[in-house]
Amino acid sequence: MGSKWKIKGTYFETCNCDAACPCVFLSSPTTGDCTVLIGWHIASGHFEETDLKGLNAVMAVHSPGHMLEVPWRAALYVDNRGSAAQQEALTGIFSGQAGGHPSVLASHVGEFLGVKSVEIDYRESGKNRRLSIPGIAEAEIEAIGGQGGVETTIAGHPLCIAPGYSAVVAKSRRLNYDDHGMRWEISQKNGFYSPFAYNG
Repeated sequence: MGSKWKIKGTYFETCNCDAACPCVFLSSPTTGDCTVLIGWHIASGHFEETDLKGLNAVMAVHSPGHMLEVPWRAALYVDNRGSAAQQEALTGIFSGQAGGHPSVLASHVGEFLGVKSVEIDYRESGKNRRLSIPGIAEAEIEAIGGQGGVETTIAGHPLCIAPGYSAVVAKSRRLNYDDHGMRWEISQKNGFYSPFAYNG
């Protein structure tokens, strides 16, 4: 019997910690709290009979301390290009209600600030990743050059968005966010990106 749902694609995140973010090693955030924006682009996948190819989702998270010791505040944004059924599927998956790895992430959320259907522009080019939600968020990161010009990666980190994949270490060109009473204006801080694959 196949999975009720299965998606794969690429993701990136950027936060206010110095690179590389200590939270992924279960250490305290660089500045005592963590503000992170996470974006996912679905290259292929489905929720039951609903096709989710090409759609995006974004989550904004604030953790006022060690990410495993204090509850997070989180807001979810789903792609307004999707039909009602597609948006419902995205909400179920990325809020953690549909199980799989997103439910592990959601288990840390103490205050869920809601879901909004918005325009999400997600782009990747070489070592650059960026997304925008008009009037709410702008984020752009670029991979840090490693030895011999190859990507710098972290594998097997215990707190991760994409289990099974090495995260490419990046720095932000910008992270601007303004919603739910939270306002962030950050640059030259941590970023990660990689493929992802979830199912439930």
